[in-house]
Amino acid sequence: MVLLHGGFWSAEYGLDLMAGLATDLVGRGWTVWNLEYRRIGDGGGWPATFTDVAAGIDHLLDLPARTGGSPRRPIVLVGHSAGGHLAVWAAGRHRLPAGAPGARPRVRVDAAISLAGVLDLEAAAREGVGGSSVQRLLGGTPTSQPRRYAVASPTERVPIGVPVCCVHGRADLVVPIEQSRRYVRAATAAGDHATLVETAGDHFALIDPSSPAWRSTVDHLPGLGASARHRSPD
Repeated sequence: MVLLHGGFWSAEYGLDLMAGLATDLVGRGWTVWNLEYRRIGDGGGWPATFTDVAAGIDHLLDLPARTGGSPRRPIVLVGHSAGGHLAVWAAGRHRLPAGAPGARPRVRVDAAISLAGVLDLEAAAREGVGGSSVQRLLGGTPTSQPRRYAVASPTERVPIGVPVCCVHGRADLVVPIEQSRRYVRAATAAGDHATLVETAGDHFALIDPSSPAWRSTVDHLPGLGASARHRSPD
């Protein structure tokens, strides 16, 4: 399982945000890779944030060389907030256009879980989700950088043929729950297996391993793995 932290892609925030979930998941028997990436203010943005995430996931192929085995399956990406965006984006890398950052992955992802993810970048930029974070990530507005938004926004990339579960708190005042609702509607209409789990918590309850919101997420892991075994072909 690969974890991707949030923080609106900003260098102020790092992988320590996911440390509690990593510990919890290891205790449940998962092999966990808590992945860091360059963020805005630390050399990140377009395209470095995307190529870092892609390279980190592809590195899973190299890790088993030390243990003499293959990567453990299923490979599930779990991301919170901006990390939810990156998780769902990375799950669809195999359908990115040639030449796009992260295209032609070495590792095929089996499923993704978005925890309060920013999944519609055009709407997020328009509505000021995270202030100007989306514009800073992509180097402009949807009008000035339409190709980048088309490549980077998960809602624009469906179908991806990979199961996605979106978990979002109805009390979230940081990332509107409509971000997840909109993605699931678009993905389902395109033929993808996408589910929405609405919880009573706020934005940060989803990364608190003691919260009911996180326990609700964990409850969906077995079903997501089953869906992954029946994913769509490329």
